[in-house]
Amino acid sequence: MAKNARLLLVHAHPDDETINNGATMAKYVAEGALVTLVTCTRGEEGEVLVPELSKLASIHDDELGKHREIELAAAMKVLGVTDFRFLGAPKISWRDSGMLGTEPNNRPDVFWQANLDLAAGELVKIIREVKPNVMVTYDEIGGYGHPDHIQAHRVAMRAAELASDKTFGEGDAWDIPKIYWNTIPISVIEEGISAMKEVGSDFFGAESAEDLPFAKPDELVTTLIDGEKFVEHKMAAMKAHATQISLDGPFFALSNKLGLKVWGQEFYTLVKGVKSGELDSNGRETDLFAGL
Repeated sequence: MAKNARLLLVHAHPDDETINNGATMAKYVAEGALVTLVTCTRGEEGEVLVPELSKLASIHDDELGKHREIELAAAMKVLGVTDFRFLGAPKISWRDSGMLGTEPNNRPDVFWQANLDLAAGELVKIIREVKPNVMVTYDEIGGYGHPDHIQAHRVAMRAAELASDKTFGEGDAWDIPKIYWNTIPISVIEEGISAMKEVGSDFFGAESAEDLPFAKPDELVTTLIDGEKFVEHKMAAMKAHATQISLDGPFFALSNKLGLKVWGQEFYTLVKGVKSGELDSNGRETDLFAGL
């Protein structure tokens, strides 16, 4: 890992960071890297999976966002991440947009409706402060098409562009050397689907990997971070997001079937920078900071 390694992750809602990058975050924190998480909304429109907390939902007391802040803090404590922020805070707050075509999506205060350069400008401030060597976010469809994930991708990529522009905003320009998008190779998804079928369950309702938009051809996966030593941290952090992740849901069922290792391997596609360092047998990087 590079000296003075600084990793920035841009996510849409609390829990996205743990599901996608929990092992990676814990690994790099343990190795001495500065890890900064920026979450774009508080996930106010999320489904509440804990019956006794159902009144928190947006259709009732609309207090879920505040509760998810607490869940996020608990998850970050488990992973060892001390620098986690909400985009625009404390002056600006964007609300969870809900799914496309739903009523919340039309609210003027949701992230999907945010002015792109305004939101990106808030992230530029963080980029120029932290000066990350590596940024991680979603691909252009936000992994699976949620509007907040798509917007997080747009904001992150626009902010990376603006942060390097000396004529934009305040502070010294910073060009992020390497940028990655989260991904999962089709082969891993197929293994998961097969394992779940063996125990009479399904993998998020999918019959095949092609049914899932976040499954990518294996050849597009450039980087594999082996965080197996930190998978227990990831699972504990997932449990901290109790309103969103069910203990008897597919995440933990998959762990029981394939072992915890399945959650310790996290995959990425390098979209800016050069693939570097020691490569594994599939020609993939094993360190996000390789070459820096």
